[in-house]
Order: sequence, then structure tokens, then C-alpha cells
Amino acid sequence: MSAVAAPGEPVAPGAPRLAWAAPRAGERLTLLVEPRFPGGTAAAVAAEIRALAPSFDLRVVALETAMFKDREVNPRLAEALAATGVEMIPPPSVIRADTVVLHNPACLKFERAPLPRISCQRAFVVTHENFLRPNGAEGFDIAGCLSRIDDSLVAGRRWLAPVSDWNRAGVADWLAAAGSRWRLADFDWANICDFDLLPPTDRPRDRRGRHSRPGLEKFPDRDTMLRHFPAGAEICAILGADGFLDDPDGPPRHWKALRFGETEVASFLGEIDFFVYFTNAMWRESFGRVIAEAIAAGKLVITDPGTAATFGAAVVASDGGDVDAIIARFIAEPGRYQAFVRAAQASLARFRPESFVRTVRAGLERSGAGVDVLV
Repeated sequence: MSAVAAPGEPVAPGAPRLAWAAPRAGERLTLLVEPRFPGGTAAAVAAEIRALAPSFDLRVVALETAMFKDREVNPRLAEALAATGVEMIPPPSVIRADTVVLHNPACLKFERAPLPRISCQRAFVVTHENFLRPNGAEGFDIAGCLSRIDDSLVAGRRWLAPVSDWNRAGVADWLAAAGSRWRLADFDWANICDFDLLPPTDRPRDRRGRHSRPGLEKFPDRDTMLRHFPAGAEICAILGADGFLDDPDGPPRHWKALRFGETEVASFLGEIDFFVYFTNAMWRESFGRVIAEAIAAGKLVITDPGTAATFGAAVVASDGGDVDAIIARFIAEPGRYQAFVRAAQASLARFRPESFVRTVRAGLERSGAGVDVLV
């Protein structure tokens, strides 16, 4: 069945006008992408394209949502397409497939235009954005976004595929309360973490840092940040500190505060030994790519128990009140520091591209052969 618009086939209203991609040999896998998504979702989709292209007849179909209208295509996604030779094409008026997979339904929260019609036996929605906040409140209009998919979808079974343990728990709780027709998938659609591994230092010092895109949800309150990055530390480096730099009070004088994108992440991580990552009390990372990135760079990561659940023993889980003590213990035992980081790096193998492909292929095969993916 054709899942993309061939030349002369009608195109959904408002679809971007992009070049037709010639079919490839192999098992077909089609991604319908909101290519302007920023941050972790774009990075995850870009990594998927690189991982899936060698194994599938991969096609990418572009979707433009009101949430990101008039923005440029995310550079990471563009780079992945260029590297694999996969082209983006406009969506057909009807998508016909055995299986459809849609990434991050939150991108539809401002949508008013209908999606292309989707006819499939099985639909998967990958829940990149947490359904529930730590206090149990909904993170976005979940029912509204899923209903927009439902309005365009004819499917036998509908599955929600979480990206991590924390993410799964929220999806499960929402499903239990909502009585939705969507079901919880039996596997996680985890992010791919294919980073070069750098050796940990053999002489850890009290050099702390964290990086993320700016945003109130990404940072705890100022007092907590001051406790986690105190004047007594040798280095306190914050990449993505735009909010502090724009505040009339400014960042503390002992911080090395950098704007998001002001320096390369690899260079930034090279200056620290401990990656201390906590977020706003009302928000949690659904996966936490920055944590995997820090581990790969040879850093010891300290984070909250909810975020730590994704990485298990690869990070130190803390309520935030004992960060100084944790750092002091590892500085006093350099061998323990090195052993911890090396073990953490070894555990990242489950997020490598080949592991991702095996997990997703097996999960989809349990629902039958033939795959089209809506992102």
C-alpha cells in the first residue's frame, strides 16, 4: 500500500511543498514528521532516521502544525536527512499502512487543521512529553490531542508507547483514570544515545555544572540552584543560564553562566567532573538526553529519583539535599568515581542505535509486519 504522495496524487491542505523521494529497497518504514520541533524530540527523531535508514525502506513525510508554523526545519533533522540521503515529502491526503507511529502528540495542542486521513490496523503514539506533572496534573491537553488523532484515524488497536520508566508511570496513571480506548504498549520507545565515550578523570575535583535549553521548567528555584552550585565549589558552570543572565539581579558572581548555544556542549562538559541536574519541582524530564550525554563525556551525574529511574544505577539519585556530601565522597575516593562512571557508560549500550532498532522491530512485529511511522 502506498503511504506517501506520488507525483500527481492530492496533497493535504497546507502541506509543505517538498521533493518526491524515490522508493528504496527493503521493508518500508514511513515517518510523518513535524520537522520544526526543537530540543530533545528533534534530536530523538534525527537519531532514529540515522538508525532506521540502513534497515528499512525509510521515507519521511513532512507535517506542519500550528505550534511551529513558519519556523525553520530543525538543523539536527536536516543533517540526519542529508547524511542518510532520505528526502522529506508532502503528506498524502490519505495514509494507508498496517502500522502508524506518531511521536509526541503534544505538538497538536494548538492544531485546528485536520491531520491527513490515516487508515491502519495498529496505531502507536510515542509519548515524548510527560502526560502528568509530579503533582498529578496533566502536562497538556492529552485527551484533546489524542482526539485530533482519533478524528483522522481508522485503526484496529491504538497504543501509547512511553520513552522511559517515569514517562510510562504517568501514561499508565492517565490511562487508568481516563478510560481511553488507547492501550499501553509493552515496550519503551527510548531515545537513541549514540555518543562517543570519553574516559573519566582519575582526579575528580569539585567542578560542577549543568546544561539545558533555557526555560522555567528546566531549572529549580534560585535558592536550590545556589545550594547545588555554591561559592565553595571550584567551578560552577551553567550552560543555558539565559533566565539568570536576563534577571535584574543577574547570576551569582561565582557562576560561569553561559547562554544556551554560547559554547559547544563537549567543550562545556570538559570543564566539569560532576553533572548536577535538577528541574522545577512541577516538572520532570521524560527521558533526559542531557544526562546520557554527560555520562558519555565521563561525568558523574546527580539527579532526582524520578529522572534517575530512566538510567538506574548509572546515576546517583538524590533529593537534592545531599549534593555536597555526594561530591565530597567521590572526590575522596577517585577509584570509586572512575569505576562508577565506567559502569554508567557501559549501561548506555541499551540506548545505542542497534538496540533501539531491535527493540522497536520486535515490538512492532508483535503487532504484525509492515510499518508506517507518523512523527
